[in-house]
Amino acid sequence: MAEVMKKATRESFGMAVTALAEKNTDIVVLDADLAEATKTVMFKKKFPERFVDCGIAECNMIGVAAGMATCGKIPFAASFAMFSAGRAFEQVRNSVGYPKLNVKIVGSHAGISVGEDGATHQCCEDIALMRTIPGMVVLNPADHYEMAAAVEAAAEHHGPVYIRLGRLAVESFNDPDNGYKFELGKGITLRDGKDITIVATGLMVSEALKAVKVLEQEGIDARLINIHTIKPIDREIIIKAAKETGKIVTVEEHNIIGGLGEAVSSVLCEECPVPVTKIGVNDCFGHSGPAADLLKEFGLSAENITATVKKVLNK
Repeated sequence: MAEVMKKATRESFGMAVTALAEKNTDIVVLDADLAEATKTVMFKKKFPERFVDCGIAECNMIGVAAGMATCGKIPFAASFAMFSAGRAFEQVRNSVGYPKLNVKIVGSHAGISVGEDGATHQCCEDIALMRTIPGMVVLNPADHYEMAAAVEAAAEHHGPVYIRLGRLAVESFNDPDNGYKFELGKGITLRDGKDITIVATGLMVSEALKAVKVLEQEGIDARLINIHTIKPIDREIIIKAAKETGKIVTVEEHNIIGGLGEAVSSVLCEECPVPVTKIGVNDCFGHSGPAADLLKEFGLSAENITATVKKVLNK
C-alpha cells in the first residue's frame, strides 16, 4: 500500500516535474513571478540553469516557452490558472496550439478554493478555454499520485497540454501499489454501482468519494468515475455508465458552462441520451472567503453531492 498523504496538487506538481527533470534533461520550467505559490521553486532550487522567471508577463512567458519548444526543449510554463489560461489565452492559442508545439501550460490555484484571493483569481473558466483550442490535452488530476503520473504523461506526450493544479491539500486515494494506472484519455472507475453514476474531476473526486460512502449507508449503490483527462475525454467509460445506471451526476470545481459537465453531456447526447445533472459553479463569480466555506457555499461538497444524487433518484 502506497503511503497515504495529504498534499495540494500544486505541491505534487513541483515535486513531480523536479524529479522527472533529473531523468529528462530537455525539461525546462518557466514561471511568472509566482514560483513560491506554484511550487516551481522546487525546480528552481534544483536546476537554476533550466529555470526562467519571466516576471509578471504571462503572455511573454508563453512566447518564450513556444520558442524553447522549437529548439527541442520540453517547457512547463506555470502561473495561476487565471493568468496562464486566461490572460495568455491568445498566446496559448496562436503560439502554442496553432503550430502544435510541445509546450505544457500549467494553471495553478484554479477554482473557488483559491479562497481569500477572491473572484479575480478564482478561475472557473480555464477548462472551458483550454478545451476550445484544437489539439490541446486538458488534465485535472485529483491527488498526489495522479498528479505525478499526469506530469510524466504530459512530458511524454508530444504536443500542447494544459495541467490544472489546486491550492488546497487533498488526501491521496489512488494507490500505485494496488493497480492504479494513469493513461491519457482514460477515466477510472473508483467504485462500481448500478443505481446512478457520479462523474467527478480534480478536487471534487475526494468529495465525491465521501458522498458515495454516505449514499452506500443509505442503500444507494452509486458508481464513481474519476475523469482526470477532460480532453480527450473517455467516451467509452461514460457511455457504459449511462447504459448501465441510466442517470449521471457530474461534479467539478469549475463553471458548469464549458467544463466537465458539458463534455459528458456532449458525449451522451450523441451516443446514449440520459438525464445529466451538473454540480459546479452556476455561471457566477466567486468572492473572497475561507476555501472550505466557499466550497460548501457553492455546493462543491460531499453533502451537496449526496443531496443531489438523492434528489435525482427521487424524480
